[in-house]
Amino acid sequence: MRCVRPASGVVAAIDPILRACGGMWIAHGGANADRKFVNSRSKLGVPPGDERYILKRVWLTKEEEAGYYYGFSNEGLWPLCHVTHTRPAFRESDWRMYRRANEKFADAVVEELPARAPFVFIQDYHFTLLPRLIKERRPDATVALFWHIPWPNPEVFAICPYQHEILDGMLGCDLVGFHVQYHCNNFLDTANRLIECRVDTERFSVVQAQKETFVRAFPISVDADLLGGLPPEAGSEIERIRREFALEGKIVAIGVDRIDYTKGIKERFLAIDRFLEKCPEYRGRFVFMQLGAPSRTHIKSYHDLSAEIDELVHKINWKHSEDSWSPIIYQRRHFTPEEIRPYYALADLCVVSSLHDGMNLVAKEFVAAAGDRPAALILSRFTGAARELADAVLVNPYSIEEFAGAIRAAIEMPDEEKRKRLENMRATVADNNVYRWAANIITELTALKKE
Repeated sequence: MRCVRPASGVVAAIDPILRACGGMWIAHGGANADRKFVNSRSKLGVPPGDERYILKRVWLTKEEEAGYYYGFSNEGLWPLCHVTHTRPAFRESDWRMYRRANEKFADAVVEELPARAPFVFIQDYHFTLLPRLIKERRPDATVALFWHIPWPNPEVFAICPYQHEILDGMLGCDLVGFHVQYHCNNFLDTANRLIECRVDTERFSVVQAQKETFVRAFPISVDADLLGGLPPEAGSEIERIRREFALEGKIVAIGVDRIDYTKGIKERFLAIDRFLEKCPEYRGRFVFMQLGAPSRTHIKSYHDLSAEIDELVHKINWKHSEDSWSPIIYQRRHFTPEEIRPYYALADLCVVSSLHDGMNLVAKEFVAAAGDRPAALILSRFTGAARELADAVLVNPYSIEEFAGAIRAAIEMPDEEKRKRLENMRATVADNNVYRWAANIITELTALKKE
């Protein structure tokens, strides 16, 4: 049996906070051995061997998981909120399972709330109904919801058949947070257009039935200190990777992603293809390493995407390969954070080419882990991170010509400029780290309660 910890996303953000301050994380138990490690109340201490907080499991049936998670959340809300021109699918059966799952989570949360002044921090689009369900049973609870993905404009959100129920559920919160101000503005516009409420533009809040919900931007980040210094044994791991993939003397670029159509992986590979066409002098000298974690493979669009990426890698490698060199090394499996750090440490470039992303923590992880080497970050303009990491080489991933040019520009940028840009971005990430993100949310809630 193995304990698998995702390398990025919400887990990377919330886990260090709970390790620091304790508490209870209530989450779906979906892996095939989860039931074997919990006590009679579906709880266990985590992380294994260094228990800092409690993980409580919520059990869903296969039907509930399929409808709530794979169906409504990831075939409905996910494509609805990301501008990638993927059509969302809304099915009544999925909505029923989504409602049922939110009710199960509400039961699990309320069961654990202390008698006085409880605080509940809800994560993401899977739980839009949960704030109202908690408030109905515990009006004294302070409830915050953080929405980790983009929020669309009112015209797009109006496509959702369950728009009123979702907005009503979210407005059970005392505070709703997004990564960037633009998504806050979209949320206020959506509430103003689609439901009976009053939007207070001075207080940046929504008032519905005498209940006020505040809306704020809190750009999420990473634990920069954790990523900053490599352990002593990392040097040998870096050398092992160099030997295994024949990277000595090569310019190494890296991509780290879930295999998802929002991440722009196909566009990234097409840009590499075009770069090698325009700059044949880099053949044999440039290697791109893609670490891809399989994701949502039960959904047809993800299954098809994985096959398309495999085919594209084969085609580009066949086209450009010389002797034992191929331009793309594609590793498709789950990587732990510890496994990824040596790749960050050896890479000359990191490429983040999301077509639309609420933030993107890989960009911040690379900046924090790269050290003071002359390394460069190529970053999509359509990520929340682009608003903070202005010293990255910013690209439109849909423009393959521009993207290919950015790869060349990043490679040929003078070392001193690379160091300076990286230093500026590292200071930003270190200052606005994940603990400050959490502290800002708590501080805002405390101020609102006093008010």
